[in-house]
Amino acid sequence: MTPVDRLGVWLSARQVRAKVGDVGGKRVGDFGCGFHARLGLELANRGAAQVTLIDVALADDLKQHPKITAIEGALPAAMGEISDGSLDVTLCISVLEHLWEAQAMLNELRRVTAPGGVCALSVPGWLDKPFLEFTAFRLGIQPCEMDDHKRYYGIRDLWPMLRQAGFLPHAISCRRYKLATSVFAVCRVDADDTGQVPAGHA
Repeated sequence: MTPVDRLGVWLSARQVRAKVGDVGGKRVGDFGCGFHARLGLELANRGAAQVTLIDVALADDLKQHPKITAIEGALPAAMGEISDGSLDVTLCISVLEHLWEAQAMLNELRRVTAPGGVCALSVPGWLDKPFLEFTAFRLGIQPCEMDDHKRYYGIRDLWPMLRQAGFLPHAISCRRYKLATSVFAVCRVDADDTGQVPAGHA
């Protein structure tokens, strides 16, 4: 990874640890985790009961890890392999901006998050766009990844999408991070909330 990548991963992991808390004994899902799934692997080694990973391709060592369920496939379709309300912690870090079906992915995150569970996700904001595109197109750092971006987000863009996915207003927290250039959202599901949004609902 480039230095920019490492900084972004470190900031995201720090935010996840701060907002999600201890994952000991919990069932965790990390979707769009990347080939090496560094965050998901860290959580598996930090005491998570089970970690489910999804990406188009995953390293062989992840498939052999006793605590990891590795699913290779495209999002959001690959989410269909996960049962309703089966995960205590669901993560989608710097992924939504790469998907045309962003709302469908949020619907799936709500569907698989268990009552009493938490969903955390991050997206690049409009303030992040000039910096990302400068590093990509002027400095040549991962231009293909930036060309794959479908959109950028503000809190006003993301909040109604989370609401449409079925997360309730009192349980949605959206804040800026990475020097206020990106958005990090934490959505909690009440312990007595068993309502699930059907997959693909928009």
